[in-house]
Amino acid sequence: MSGLPGTRGRRRVYLMRHGEVSYVRPDGSTVFSDVSLTPEGEQQALHMAGMLASVPFDLAVHTGKTRTRQTAETVLQGRGVALMQITELEELRGGSLEGISPERIEAEFVYGMERAVLPGAGFPGGETFADFERRVVPAFEALLRRPGWATALVVAHGGTNAMLLSWVTRGGLAGMGAFEQDAGCVNIIDADVIDGEIVRRLVRAINVTPYNHAKLENYLTVTERIARERLARLDR
Repeated sequence: MSGLPGTRGRRRVYLMRHGEVSYVRPDGSTVFSDVSLTPEGEQQALHMAGMLASVPFDLAVHTGKTRTRQTAETVLQGRGVALMQITELEELRGGSLEGISPERIEAEFVYGMERAVLPGAGFPGGETFADFERRVVPAFEALLRRPGWATALVVAHGGTNAMLLSWVTRGGLAGMGAFEQDAGCVNIIDADVIDGEIVRRLVRAINVTPYNHAKLENYLTVTERIARERLARLDR
């Protein structure tokens, strides 16, 4: 298999963000570890399954986190597509809102990606964005070079996807903050791989949500929603 029909070595990746989850516990604390899809998230994955029903996937990837595996399994239900795990595509590791004062949540968390290019920048207590880039990008490039496929589903996370979209557009760390990733969205990326070398990168679609194509009443970013939910619980 050399690539998509009519091309020489072109691969296509449907890069999803997992469906909706809740990072805030009933006691108001925030957790970013291994959480499961909410009923809304399950419905978002079902919507995506319908949208991608005719796409001939050769392989599929999740990050090992429950939310990405559940999303991938729902999208692929009834298909005999091999599902593999690439842990290097996990979300930016570590960090918490627990040690951040309410006054600093917006600056440190909501606008965290805007500072990604600064030396040592990262979410408080977590992996730096530079280390994140060094982990995620080589893993994705290795997937693109992997022989024997033309079309893949990759279910990852908001930060991971922003990093990869910035890599595709050659924006690097400075470009991460421009790519919002709504729950259960998909991006479509093409890459020409000739003799093991990635010679071209193309963006076909970004942040497509089949359950709300027009983004109607979707005005907040994911980090803004998490921060507001956290602050609301602190005020109780």
